[in-house]
Amino acid sequence: MAYIELKNICKRFGDVQANDSMNLFINKGEIHALLGENGSGKSTLVNMLSGIYSPDSGQIFVNGEEVVFASPEEAIKRGIGMVHQHFKLAEVLTAKENIITGVKGSPFINHKKLTEQIYNIGKKYGLIINPDKKVYNMSVSEKQTVEILKVLYRGADVLILDEPTAVLTPQEIKNFFEILRNMKNEGCAIIIITHKLNEVMEISDKVTVLRKGKTINTVITKESNFQELTEMMVGRPISLAIERTQIPETDKKPLLEIKNLTVAGTDKLNALDKVSFALTTGEILGVAGIAGSGQKELCESIAGLCHAISGNILFKGEDIVGLNPRTIIRKGISMSFIPEDRLGMGLVGAMDIVDNMLLKSYQNKKGIFIDRKEGKDIAESIIEKFDINTPSVYHQVKKLSGGNIQKVLLGREINLQPQLLITAYPVRGLDIGASYNIYDALNEEKQKGVGILFIGEDLDVLLELSDRIMVLSHGKVMGIMNAADTNKEEIGMLMLGQDIAKGVAVC
Repeated sequence: MAYIELKNICKRFGDVQANDSMNLFINKGEIHALLGENGSGKSTLVNMLSGIYSPDSGQIFVNGEEVVFASPEEAIKRGIGMVHQHFKLAEVLTAKENIITGVKGSPFINHKKLTEQIYNIGKKYGLIINPDKKVYNMSVSEKQTVEILKVLYRGADVLILDEPTAVLTPQEIKNFFEILRNMKNEGCAIIIITHKLNEVMEISDKVTVLRKGKTINTVITKESNFQELTEMMVGRPISLAIERTQIPETDKKPLLEIKNLTVAGTDKLNALDKVSFALTTGEILGVAGIAGSGQKELCESIAGLCHAISGNILFKGEDIVGLNPRTIIRKGISMSFIPEDRLGMGLVGAMDIVDNMLLKSYQNKKGIFIDRKEGKDIAESIIEKFDINTPSVYHQVKKLSGGNIQKVLLGREINLQPQLLITAYPVRGLDIGASYNIYDALNEEKQKGVGILFIGEDLDVLLELSDRIMVLSHGKVMGIMNAADTNKEEIGMLMLGQDIAKGVAVC
C-alpha cells in the first residue's frame, strides 16, 4: 500500500476539465517526478494534495486513511507541505522568523531553543542556514532552504516541490539533490514537478506522466529514457535535438556594441557595472547569471526602458543610449524585445490578440485610422504558426494560459522582422513541445541574419543553442566564451562570481 494515494481525482474549472479521473501513488523514501505539458493538470493535482483546492470527486488517502483537506493548514497537519516556485518569504525577517510565522504557540519565543530546533532539523537533512540571517541578504538557494525548513519545522514528511531548480546554478542544483537524497533516506516522500528531463532522470525513482488532464503512465525512472517520457508527455515522437545553426563568418556584420554600460541599482551597488560586449548579425549570444545579476536592466536599457548612468549602446554604429522606445521605433531602428514580464511590459492583458498585434506597428502607420484587418491577419498567422490555444483572435490575452500568452508575445515580436531580437526567458513556463518550437523559431531568425540576445536559465539549452555565452554576476561581465568550448561547471563558477582563469575573456 502506498503512503499517499490519489484515486480517480476529478477537478473542473468552468468548461475546463483540469483533472479527469487521475491517479497517483507515492511511497515513503521515494522521489517521484510529475511530468506533463502546460495544461496537463500537474499543478491542480498537487494543489489538491496540499489543501489549496478540493477535488470535485475522487479520494485522497494518507497512510491508508481517507482524508479531506479544506486548507493547506489541514494538509500540513497530516505531514504534507508544498514549496512553491515563487518563494513566499518576508524579505525583512530572518530565516527563523520566517520559519515560525503562522505557527500557533506561545507569544513569547525562546530564541535559543528555536535556533537549536532549526539546527537539528537542518543537520538531519543536510540543510545549512544561518537562522538569524535576513532573507534579503540570502542567495536564491538559501531562500529555498528556508522554504523547505518551514514545512519540515511544521512536521511535514511529504514534500511537494514545484520547479525547484529553475533559478539555481549547477553547483547549487548538485547540493540541492544531495539534500533531497538525504530526505529520501530519512523516509520522506518527495514529489517534484519539473520540465527538465535530465534532472528527472538523475534524481527521481519513479515518474508519473500526465497529458490533457489524464494519467498516462507511471514508470520506474531507470527503466525509461528521455524519448519514451517525451512521447508519453506530448503524445507523439518529438526530436530533442537543438541544432546550433552555423552562419559563415563572412556573412556576419557588426550589429550591437555595448561599451562600459552602467545602470544604477536599488541599493548602493550598480545593477550593471561597466558592461561591454558586441553582437553580430546571425549570432545568438546567450546570457547566463543568477537571478538579479543585471539581466533585466541589460535588456531594458538596450530597449530604451531603463536609464543608463554612463556608457554607450551602439546599434549599427549609432548611439541610442538615453532614447525611449517610441523614439527608437520612429528612428527606424529594427529591434524587438520580449520582456520577462509578459503582461506588465509586453502585452496589454485587457486587449484581445488582434489589438496586441498592432501595439508597436501602429506608430509607423500614416493617418489616424488603424487597419484592424491587418492585425487580424497577423494574429491568425501567429496562432497557426505557434499553435496558440485560443477560442478566437478576439479573445482577451489575460484570459489565456501563461504559455499561450508567451507565444502571442514571441509571435508578434518575430513578425516585426527585427534585425535585433532581445528575449528574456522565452520558454519559461512552456512545456517541452512548445519550448522546442521556440528554439526552432529562434534558429530560423538567426539564419535570416537576425542578431539575438538570449537571456536563459537552463544551462543545457544555452550551451546547445548559443554561439557564445556571456556570464553576469552582480552586474559585471565575468566572461564571454564560445559555447562549444565550455561546460555547465565553468559557467556555474562564473555565475557565482569566481574567475576560473582558463583563457576566459573577462571584460
